[in-house]
Amino acid sequence: MRGRTSIFALSSIFLLLSLFPYHFFYPKHQTSSTPKNHIIRFLQYKKAEVYRNYLERHVKSKGWKWVERKNPAMNFPTDFALVEIEDHFEDLLIGEFGKLDLVKDVYLDLSYQRGVLDEKVGAFLDGKKRPGKIFTAMSFDESDANVTGSRRNLMMQKSQVTSLFGADALWSKGYTGAKVKMAIFDTGIRANHPHFRNIKERTNWTNEDTLNDNLGHGTFVAGVIAGQDAQCLGFAPDTEIYAFRVFTDAQVSYTSWFLDAFNYAIATKMDVLNLSIGGPDYLDLPFVEKVWEITANNIIMVSAIGNDGPLYGTLNNPADQSDVIGVGGIDYNDHIASFSSRGMSTWEIPHGYGRVKPDVVAYGREIMGSKISRGCKSLSGTSVASPVVAGIVCLLVSVIPENKRKDILNPASMKQALVEGASKLSGPNMYEQGAGRVDLLESYETLKSYEPRASIFPSVLDYTDCPYSWPFCRQPLYAGTMPVIFNTTILNGMGVIGYVESPPAWHPSNEEGNILSIHFTYSKVIWPWTGYLAIHMQIKEEGAQFHGEIEGNVTVKVYSPPGQGEKNPRRSTCVLHLKLKVVPTPERSMRVLWDQFHSIKYPPGYIPRDSLDVRNDILDWHGDHLHTNFHIMFNMLRDSGYYVETLGSPFTCFDANQYGTLLLVDPEDEYFDEEINKIKDDVINTGLGLAVFADWYNVDSMLKMKFFDDNTRSWWTPVTGGSNVPALNDLLAPFGIAFGDKILNGDFVINGEQSRYASGTDIVKFPEGGYLHGFPFLDSSESGATQNVLFSGMSKADSPILGLLEVGGGRIGVYGDSNCLDSSHMVTNCYWLLKKILDFTSRNIRDPVLFSDSSKQDKKLHLDDNQLPSRRTDVNFSAYSSVVGEELICRSDSRFEVWGTKGYDLHVRGRNRRLPGYAAIDLGTGLNSSIVEVPVKRHKPVEKNKYLGYFYRDDMDFPELVASHWLIPAIVAVSGLVLLWSFWKIRQKRRRRRKGSGSFRSAYP
Repeated sequence: MRGRTSIFALSSIFLLLSLFPYHFFYPKHQTSSTPKNHIIRFLQYKKAEVYRNYLERHVKSKGWKWVERKNPAMNFPTDFALVEIEDHFEDLLIGEFGKLDLVKDVYLDLSYQRGVLDEKVGAFLDGKKRPGKIFTAMSFDESDANVTGSRRNLMMQKSQVTSLFGADALWSKGYTGAKVKMAIFDTGIRANHPHFRNIKERTNWTNEDTLNDNLGHGTFVAGVIAGQDAQCLGFAPDTEIYAFRVFTDAQVSYTSWFLDAFNYAIATKMDVLNLSIGGPDYLDLPFVEKVWEITANNIIMVSAIGNDGPLYGTLNNPADQSDVIGVGGIDYNDHIASFSSRGMSTWEIPHGYGRVKPDVVAYGREIMGSKISRGCKSLSGTSVASPVVAGIVCLLVSVIPENKRKDILNPASMKQALVEGASKLSGPNMYEQGAGRVDLLESYETLKSYEPRASIFPSVLDYTDCPYSWPFCRQPLYAGTMPVIFNTTILNGMGVIGYVESPPAWHPSNEEGNILSIHFTYSKVIWPWTGYLAIHMQIKEEGAQFHGEIEGNVTVKVYSPPGQGEKNPRRSTCVLHLKLKVVPTPERSMRVLWDQFHSIKYPPGYIPRDSLDVRNDILDWHGDHLHTNFHIMFNMLRDSGYYVETLGSPFTCFDANQYGTLLLVDPEDEYFDEEINKIKDDVINTGLGLAVFADWYNVDSMLKMKFFDDNTRSWWTPVTGGSNVPALNDLLAPFGIAFGDKILNGDFVINGEQSRYASGTDIVKFPEGGYLHGFPFLDSSESGATQNVLFSGMSKADSPILGLLEVGGGRIGVYGDSNCLDSSHMVTNCYWLLKKILDFTSRNIRDPVLFSDSSKQDKKLHLDDNQLPSRRTDVNFSAYSSVVGEELICRSDSRFEVWGTKGYDLHVRGRNRRLPGYAAIDLGTGLNSSIVEVPVKRHKPVEKNKYLGYFYRDDMDFPELVASHWLIPAIVAVSGLVLLWSFWKIRQKRRRRRKGSGSFRSAYP
């Protein structure tokens, strides 16, 4: 009996264990049937009831209902509807709505949520997604103004920010912001607040039944703009305050609330709008396009650039839009505040170059403002610097007579007055300070005599002006370089729409200037109020030995339709002054080419952070560019004498004879077959060096990082790991090198340098004769964590992480971690290692420690190909890739001679890269042609629309796990069931046998 019980218990345990892995690794899928609100955008403005009748008349399918929006905007025509759609009918109904003639497109109603005012809290907390849309943290340092002694005097001296800008000089002239309508989009304001003399209207756009500010932020912002208390004066005390309560007490808002509030601001003809909120998602098109509409209706928008400094590439939307005045923060010593986000904009990467932002900076540390009911307090942050500039704008608007304001003032002319009047700070570069500290009185002088015109910002690029012109001033031009791109903004104060009359032209100041070859990409239509002009600069071959400076002007002619009462179009010539340094072409061994093309960032996809130790900022959204989160590395390479160029096109678009090393850091994209073949030939036959800094890649860990977003009601899953190891292994396969799927962490010392290996991967294949370095690390991947428990107490085996190899005429260095080069969340840097690797790959300089006899491989390190990390087949990678489903082509970041071609020595039509699990794709249908279309009607002029349907829809692939994730648990489960069934059969046989023997004994006693 005891044996039977033990067998039964053993089989039961076996069955339970067989089911355990699935429930442990793949938590229960949330299949909530909660209806989702969707925004249906229309092509025209009509009364809401008209659109309700239209939808009900044309869409007969069940599963949806009209959502009534009870707010002040309902008294005006609208251009969108809010409908509730049940999950089961979502795709069907989106398709039906999208087919209607009056419908522009359909989007999920996104939520915005910002951080608690006295904490630095972002969208993720301890690796978990908080409710609401992706946003960046807003940090504030609060202190009470009711202090005594010298501290009080110091605070009072600092708190009167109005006096630091000379506001009293304009007050003495009678300019106090009178008859200026100021819209404050925030947490509301309380009625009859003693600090304000002119609260015209309070409106509530949330689902809470209150107009009051219960958090204090909206009141504080209003106080900085228009407060009249002696301890915390605002800039424009007579400004008419219109408080738009767009955030709940829990600091949550929805896109639909913003759209209604924006429409109301347009209908009630606001003059200025302050928005102290932002986030990295510049692909929330209903929001972004409504901001364009706001400014197109002559409302001057001011917005905070973000509190994600001192990191670069961290601009927040909408402040990063060219039609919005984006404001950064400084302290009272005119230093850029550590919290202030830095540029450049990242919309244009990888093929282009970012724009200069912020536009201006203002004091944003320990600024005094109004409390909720009475009294003053100080706060810090760019959301404080933003109302400082908004208050200045209100004061400047009041300078212009009311009957002339709409003829002179607009988002472009106000930005012209601010950037042209700003004081450039010594120390910060243009991507930290923009035009500089805003100067109220200089801007006042500009507006007094302002005539409508167009201009370029920045209007000067001077290679001799360092550090302001960083990064351009850090590396001179020379013949043979990849084009150096400078992206400027066209400000058109002549009208909301303008046109470039003729192609831009280069006018050198002297004969030497003719060695500069410039190509231009630009906005042929300038709307609303702004456009872009990017200059692509190369030195001609005849300038290969030139050393000196060249100078000249770029001009572009812009015109707009006639103003009111005018007969002829308005015309203006914009001028960009260039002063450039040129040196003879460096030797090949000192030239490094940075691969930008194979980098993928958020948005549009869930691209995870490289270091998994970073739990509160899990998205990779800083651009991964030499001049954003790798800017310190760029400066180090320049200090070491290397010249670093950027390639935003495939590898077929560069000439390997010109470069010592191709540098790949944290690549996430795939590779064309032509690229793999070319790199093999470049290294072996052309002598190109190859340096690779990879990162973690583990499918099981990626699956565990998947989370359900309550806001979009959809699953978010990482598109790839820290880097795309399977793709890298394809690229490195011709050299016998491959990375594994471990996630290694730990400290180690090499060559006397203390280093941290943060979520890096291991090397699992490496040829004989190469040099390989390994260290004992913990593997934090899903499988590795289990082994760490099983073998705890035992010494850890070394994991190879650094390999150096000479192959053919070239040299290769590979390292499994890139976090030590990324300034975003770096623990310790490995710039010393990068330099030694480049010294080897470019110049064959061998460090004696790295090339010691003990590290030389006397036999190859081998792993069967079927054991290498495999690609995920449960994500639509083509939605985010520039390779999968795309045509190989050289774009405007490559040398002029290969623009629009497939590159050097490629004269045949390129083939699309096809990955296992992906369908074959036809060429020629444009950007991301391989995407399986969501049934949403897209607004065709905006190409980026195509991304959103994938990012915000339900993840249909979640239950369909790759075979390696369901097959083993299934086999074990079936085995357990077979064992139980066998045990049951045995028991049945024994029962029958006992029953038979009992009958025999009773018949024959």
